[in-house]
Amino acid sequence: MEALKSIALLDSGVGGLTVVKEILDQLPHERIVYFGDTARMPYGPRPQEEVRKFSMQIIDFLQTQDIKLVIVACNSASAAGLPYYQQNVKYPVIGVIEPGVRAALSYTAIKKVGVIGTDGTINSGAYEECIRRLDPQVEIYSMACPLFVLIVENNLITAKETKKVAEEYLKPLKEVGVDVLILGCTHYPLMAEVIQEVMGPKVRLISSAEETAREAKEILKGNNLLNPSDNSCHHRFFVSASPENFVGIGENLINIKVKAYQVILPGI
Repeated sequence: MEALKSIALLDSGVGGLTVVKEILDQLPHERIVYFGDTARMPYGPRPQEEVRKFSMQIIDFLQTQDIKLVIVACNSASAAGLPYYQQNVKYPVIGVIEPGVRAALSYTAIKKVGVIGTDGTINSGAYEECIRRLDPQVEIYSMACPLFVLIVENNLITAKETKKVAEEYLKPLKEVGVDVLILGCTHYPLMAEVIQEVMGPKVRLISSAEETAREAKEILKGNNLLNPSDNSCHHRFFVSASPENFVGIGENLINIKVKAYQVILPGI
């Protein structure tokens, strides 16, 4: 049965596991197959054409894994080519940008929305385009925070320098007085405590992970692809570099045993 197949997710590293965590909460009967491109992260500074190429390589691999839905659980990869993936993949493909935007627009009271992300995501203008399409009256303030990905991937969230980095990045957004801040990178929810402390309690942080999982649920339900089985699920994790660091962070984040396998993609 198609419904028994897996939900596939891809990211440049561990960040997409924030989406996995939400799927495990909202769709506990679904099987997960995940690919983190840890050998080539971060994606943010790379040209969009290169990120699009890397993402299609991963999607091609994931399509060999008995899947039914693809989630591009990476803002940089979503911004680089979501329509391209959708046109070239036979399964439904969703990204993480529009779900997060819809949530942000539902929460802002003063129509001042901040967006933080990688250089690639911010420079693409993908969030601005999506926000303006859904609500042209909203003021948008964007800031690239490239070091956040490296902080997360190297498990440095609790380092004393991390808060100083966050304060420097987020100062302009505090000054303009946004009331909602979109965490426009799936790595950033792992730094939510630090970001919230810097922004203050009145600013609502929006993680696209929860909204993306909700959208995946609706797509599967609409296509009669929800897994009807209540048996224990077997999840698969793949990375393009040594798996040790990924496994350590992953097990702490999603609270299940993670065994990751290294896959050497073309060009690595």
